Amino acid sequence: MSGALHSRFWRGAVAGIVVCTLAIPPALNGAEEPSLEDLKTRVANAKISDRPPLCLQICERQLGAVSRFYAAGDSEQAKAALADVVAFAELTRDYAIQSRKHEKQSEIAIRRMIRKLADLKHTVPHEDQEQVQATMDRLQRIRDDLLAAMFPKVGKK
Repeated sequence: MSGALHSRFWRGAVAGIVVCTLAIPPALNGAEEPSLEDLKTRVANAKISDRPPLCLQICERQLGAVSRFYAAGDSEQAKAALADVVAFAELTRDYAIQSRKHEKQSEIAIRRMIRKLADLKHTVPHEDQEQVQATMDRLQRIRDDLLAAMFPKVGKK
């Protein structure tokens, strides 16, 4: 290998290692994710424009908990987590519309949540499917509100 080629090889290798190190999720590199209570506290103390992503993070965590609770057969805990998903999705919508920031990301995330709930609905006991469907319906209304805020009808009569 020539000197220039050898040097370029090592610079590329070092750059690759740095990129890989930065891409490691916090859970794998020793850093802990904030607890649900910490996130809820952050929401209360954050600027309005910073609140939608925090609320979405809470929604997504609670949605993961819903799946685990149903898998464990704990319908009551799952219903409480579903209520949190709806409550924080509503806060996400409100803060995103109020600040005019994160509307698109919020709409996309809520659409993903609806899809996850649709998949989950067919795996839960029949008596719990109604609650999951009601949550999906509320999330769809929240999503519709975000879309209406992003794309107001021009020339309403």
